[in-house]
Amino acid sequence: MPLRPALATAAGAALFLLLAAPSAPADSDAPTEPEETVSVGTKTPMAADGTITVSGTYRCIDSTGPTFVSASIGQKDSTTRYAIGGTLAECDGKQHRWENKSKAPADATLKHGRANVEVTVVELRPVDGLGGLPLPHFHAVVKKDITLSKPKA
Repeated sequence: MPLRPALATAAGAALFLLLAAPSAPADSDAPTEPEETVSVGTKTPMAADGTITVSGTYRCIDSTGPTFVSASIGQKDSTTRYAIGGTLAECDGKQHRWENKSKAPADATLKHGRANVEVTVVELRPVDGLGGLPLPHFHAVVKKDITLSKPKA
């Protein structure tokens, strides 16, 4: 079977299983799990050569596959977004700092000023019923307006 139809079938099966699964009853006496979060700073430096550094904190729990903090950035009403690296995440329930750094492509139209960033903590979780095929599992997402600033001298 070609790869794309197989991935579409796997994603559809995973979605069906998630929708069909019963939710667990709430127990007020049970200890609360730490909330999964990700944050990003409001000022993001962009060097003269186009290198962008995005940073913040994250917290995640219960990962079984490789987990990453990924970021993308865009400006104005453009539908073009630029990936800003990826950092390996440790999902131990503790808060950790992360930093992604990447140089924007030569044809990028990014300028100092207002921009928007999307940061995602995503795990490539193997699915047993699909032969271990890893599917994305999102732990936390944040979309935030930021300022692309000149680096501090």
